[in-house]
This record gives sequence, C-alpha cells and structure tokens, in this order.
Amino acid sequence: MTTLPGGPTRILIADDQEDIRSGFRLILGSQPDMTVAGEAADGLTAVDLARTLRPDLVLADIRMPGVDGLEVTRRLAGPGVPDPMRVLVVTTFDHDDYVRTALRDGACGFLLKRSGPGLLIEGVRAAMAGDVLISPQITVRLLQNLAPAPVPAPVASPSPSPLTVREQEIARLVAEGLTNAEIGEKLYITAGTAKTHIANVQAKLRVRNRVGIAAWSWENGLAGPVPRE
Repeated sequence: MTTLPGGPTRILIADDQEDIRSGFRLILGSQPDMTVAGEAADGLTAVDLARTLRPDLVLADIRMPGVDGLEVTRRLAGPGVPDPMRVLVVTTFDHDDYVRTALRDGACGFLLKRSGPGLLIEGVRAAMAGDVLISPQITVRLLQNLAPAPVPAPVASPSPSPLTVREQEIARLVAEGLTNAEIGEKLYITAGTAKTHIANVQAKLRVRNRVGIAAWSWENGLAGPVPRE
C-alpha cells in the first residue's frame, strides 16, 4: 500500500454529493496530518483517479453513479489486486450485506456518515495504522442479527479468559457500541488509552475489529444481546 513517510496522509474523496465532499474536505483539511489529494463524484472516476494519483487512502461512498463503492473497493483493494490501496467506506447505508462485502473485499473500515467528524478522523488514522475501524452503531446492528448460541452442557471448569479484568470491561463496552471517547469517559481514561486497550484486546483475541470483540464478549457472557428498537 502507498505511504508517504513524514508527509500528510493524502486522501481521495469519492462521493456523488458535492455538499458531502465539501464537508469531508473541511474536516480532513483541518488536520495537520491529512490533505485531500482529489475528489470524484462517481465510481469510475474514483477508480481512475486512485490509480493515477495513488493516494494513501480512498474514502468511498456506497451508492454512486456508474460503479458503486463496493465495486470501487473490490477494484482497488480486493483479493488479487497487485498493489492494493486503503479504502475506507463512509456511507449512509449500514446494511449488513454491504458491511460484510466491503470488509471481505479489502475495506479498511466501514463508517456511517452520521457518526460525526471525530470518528471519521479516527477512522483515517486507524486505517493508516493498519487497523480496521467500524462504526459502533454497525457493531450493535451486526450483533442484533447473531443467532443466540445454544446453551452448552455444564463443564467441569471454564477456560480462563485471555483478557485482564480491565480488558474484559473494555470488551463489554465495545459490545455495547460505545466509541473510544465514550469508553474513556465511562472508565475515566483518555480516548487514546481506550484505543490502546482495544488494540491489545484485538491482539489477544486474534480478531480484526470491534465486531470480533463484541462477538467474543457475547459468546463468553460479558454482554447480552442488544435489545432491538
């Protein structure tokens, strides 16, 4: 993947709405370590510009004219792409199939536009660090569709948790859909410290993202199914 050591993260914004692109440009341009390298209003243009400009990251909406964001993701980051790019999906549509397809085809995150500027910035930085960030609302949504596991027969002794007590608490809050900032506020720690804890939890559980943490929490009794609205 393309990187520019010592320079700002170069970002290509792909969205068919001018006001959305303008908003993203203002948010990202306000960060000293980020710069907007280009913009595209449709999927084909996004793919062409990405291959020409070689940005560090592509922000892709799902629904765009010509080629949608899922196809953009597959063409730029999917299996078999010789030199895959980082593609962060940022969309209004949080359908489960979209999330799974995007992540399967190499997306380095899936964020909802309504999640706000803070999570967008966090998502870009996570992608550049090699992490996968998913909007907490999506984590909750995916958990709602998990079928409850059958109650196992009693066992002599349960396997010890690989997590510390604090990490189990972090995992439970992730399963409840809290952001890093909200976890920090809940536990009286900084958002950065919460992020470090989450990275440690992911490494110990060998999962790729928050959904994996949440699923583990549910399966191990740390969190119950999220009630439907």
